[in-house]
Amino acid sequence: MSTTASLPSEGPSVGPATGPTAGPTAVPKNVRWVLLGVMLAMLLSMLDNMVVSTAMPTIVGDLGGLEHISWVVTSYTLVTAVTTPIWGKFGDLFGRKPMYLASIGVFILGSALCGTSGSMGELIAFRVVQGIGAGGIGAGAFALIGALVPPRERGKYQGMTASVMAIGTIGGPLLGGFVTGHFDWRWAFYINLPIGLLALVWLWRKLRIPATRIRAKIDWAGIALLTLSITAIVLAATWAGSTYAWGSWQILSLGAAAMVGLVLFIQVEKRVSEPLLPLSVFTGHRNYPLAMVLILAAGVVMFGAGLYLPLFQQTVQGASATNSGLLMLPMMIPVVIVSTIAGKVMSATGKYKMFPVVGTLFLTAGLGLLATMDAHTSSLLTSLSMVLVGIGLGFTLQMAGTIAQNSVSLRDMGAAMSSVNLFRTLGGSLGVAVFGSLFTRAVQPTLPAGGDTGPGTLRNLPAGAKDAYLTAVTDGTSHIFLTAAIVCALAFLASLFVIEVPLKKAGPPAPAATPEESAASPAN
Repeated sequence: MSTTASLPSEGPSVGPATGPTAGPTAVPKNVRWVLLGVMLAMLLSMLDNMVVSTAMPTIVGDLGGLEHISWVVTSYTLVTAVTTPIWGKFGDLFGRKPMYLASIGVFILGSALCGTSGSMGELIAFRVVQGIGAGGIGAGAFALIGALVPPRERGKYQGMTASVMAIGTIGGPLLGGFVTGHFDWRWAFYINLPIGLLALVWLWRKLRIPATRIRAKIDWAGIALLTLSITAIVLAATWAGSTYAWGSWQILSLGAAAMVGLVLFIQVEKRVSEPLLPLSVFTGHRNYPLAMVLILAAGVVMFGAGLYLPLFQQTVQGASATNSGLLMLPMMIPVVIVSTIAGKVMSATGKYKMFPVVGTLFLTAGLGLLATMDAHTSSLLTSLSMVLVGIGLGFTLQMAGTIAQNSVSLRDMGAAMSSVNLFRTLGGSLGVAVFGSLFTRAVQPTLPAGGDTGPGTLRNLPAGAKDAYLTAVTDGTSHIFLTAAIVCALAFLASLFVIEVPLKKAGPPAPAATPEESAASPAN
């Protein structure tokens, strides 16, 4: 269990020449075992969305409410985005271990409730509870990694994070298909219970970090304004181009609400003594906002590629929908390998600027090649392009988080790292919204009124209309990846301005282990 001592090293950030302050001691001996519990909780939240997406047709068949199906996903992602910075700040104020354990507990409760849903309305409401927990898991995981492992040593463990991402992306659809095919759809939620309880007990016993206890007023005004802004952004990203036109008064009103909310939020954060999201993390060192640009671009690529690459492969190239998780292997395997290699090099040399520069170049090249795909492109060529994208993500995604971590003081680590997760979520939401609009605009004219745009549409079209539909899918996909390539080219320009600040070699002070823990803890 965590101690009650304060962290003496949690002071303000130092200038660019020296980097932020760090604690005086090195990485705990059993850090891999502790991180295993953190990664298990991360995997829990990542798997959930993939499993539920696969199970949705079965859920709708049982509960009905097809017109509300989008809210099963939107309610979850919206609440996750809104609560992420709140959980992160509460972790800074009241201790990261209790907040992380609480978020896992809320997620488990939400999963259990979802499994008992008797209507689509109940399922949506219980997904909100799940989303609250997921926001804490996402915010707390990166803050705990930052508290346990200093940036100079973090590269040694980077492969663990990349592996969790790969398993979540690939294993989610496979697990969802297996669960819904062999069990009741409710097990898509009940499967979270044993995994969540294992992570909860594991971290309760293994996670030992000094706890912060700060007496400060909670920034309720900041929470309300940021909630308003994020809600408006996510709703606009979800509805624009599908439910409402981009220029409709509904979308314009949401955009205006987001802008006003952000302006007021910034004014409030300048005045309160304990801001929800300290503006100093953005203004203290230029590396932090640059890292947010990289994170945003990576979120756009991951969500966009994860959604539209399998769609193109199933529709145009005839791949099997039952193996949708395996279709992402050419992209995800390089992510794990490259992240691990880059992390080891970074730990050995202390150098990191070259990785996001090279990574964004690979992303731009790979996405540019994907933008040239047509109905005659072979699966082999598509896979080779995906490998380039995977290499780019491996160099960029985790390294951007390390740059952000190295740019702030330990005192603001929770709020800063929750912003990493927030920008990744927003990048994905905005990317999917824009990509969905581009794809729908290309495909819709080739379909009957009210026609479906999924892979199964091809089977229902007359023979003469199939070629037109395939061409439309190809055009829509090309526009998507061309847009993503432009975003990554802009991220490449941002990476050139990153300053190579020496990575911190020490982490927070480690609490003394009890004799029982010393005897039981395996070596790192």
